[in-house]
Amino acid sequence: MSGNAKGALLALLAFGIFSTHDVVVKILGGLYSPIQIVFFSVLLSFPLAMVMLMRDVTPGTLVPVHPWWLALRTVAAVVTGVSAFYAFSVLPLAQTYAILFAAPLLITILAIPVLGETVRLRRWMAVLVGLGGVLVVLRPGETDLSLGHLAALAAAIGGSVASIIVRKIGSEERPVVMLLYPMMVNFIVMACALPFVYQPMPIEHLGLLGIIATFAWIASRLVIAAYQSGEAAIIAPMQYSQIIWATIFGFIFFGETIDQATAIGAGVIIASGMYIVLRESKSGNSENTPVLRTRSRSETGTTPRVSLFMRAAGKTPPRPDDP
Repeated sequence: MSGNAKGALLALLAFGIFSTHDVVVKILGGLYSPIQIVFFSVLLSFPLAMVMLMRDVTPGTLVPVHPWWLALRTVAAVVTGVSAFYAFSVLPLAQTYAILFAAPLLITILAIPVLGETVRLRRWMAVLVGLGGVLVVLRPGETDLSLGHLAALAAAIGGSVASIIVRKIGSEERPVVMLLYPMMVNFIVMACALPFVYQPMPIEHLGLLGIIATFAWIASRLVIAAYQSGEAAIIAPMQYSQIIWATIFGFIFFGETIDQATAIGAGVIIASGMYIVLRESKSGNSENTPVLRTRSRSETGTTPRVSLFMRAAGKTPPRPDDP
C-alpha cells in the first residue's frame, strides 16, 4: 500500500471517530448544558496535556512570547468550544458540519490582515462561492436563523481565528504554551459558570464524557499518523468525509434527513474548501500553507490541537518548498 493510500485510510478512520465523538456530544447536549459538557471534556483531557508537557524538550518557560496574540487565540478557542458543542446539540449533524466547513474560507480571508498575504483572484472567487454555499445552507429570509445557526457560525469564525494565530506566532511560541492556556482558561471559565447550569450526572453519562475525551485523543493521533504517511494535499481534504458520517449517524441515531438546500450548500462549501486547500498545498501558492495543510478540527480548547501535537513531537510535515 502506498503512503498516500495509507494516509488517506488513516485520515478517513480518524474523521469517522471524530464524527462518532460528535454523536456523543449531541446525545449529552440534549440533556446537559454545553458549559457542563465542555468543563468535563477539558477536565478529562488534562492527563493527555500533561503527557505532552512532559515530552516537550523545548527549553523555556510557560510565559508566552506574544501574550496578546495568545490571549486572542484563547478567547477564540473558548468561544469555539461552547459554540460548537451547542450547535451539535441543537442542529442536525450534517447542517452543523456544513457551516463549520466554512473555516478554510475564513482562514483565507484572515490571512490578509494577520499574515499580510496577498489573495489572488482565483482564491477570492473560491471564497465567494464558498460563502455563497453558507448562505444556501442558512437560507436567510426563508427560514428563521436559530441560536444554533449563530453558534455554528461563531464556532467557524472562532476556529479560523485560532488557526491563523497559530500560523502567526507558532514559530516562536512553545506548543505546550499554546495548548495549556486555552485549556486552563476554558476550565476556569466553565467552572465559574457551572454552578448556574449543573445537573447531576449518572455514572454512565460520565462514562460518555470519558468516551469524548478518548475518541478525541485517538482521532488526533490517527490524523498525525496520516500526515506522517501521506502528502498533506491528500490528507487535508479527508476532513470533508465527516459530512458522510454525519448524514449516516444523523439518520440512525436521531432520525435526521439532509434537506436539498443543506446538501447543495454543503457541496458548494466543500468544493470551494478543497480547491483552496489543494491549491495552497502547491509550492509557492501560499505563505499560510501550514494552516490549511494540517486542517483537522476547529480549535475548541478542550483537546490538544493536532498541529501542536505534531510540532511538540518534532513531526510537523515539511512544507512543499522545503528540501
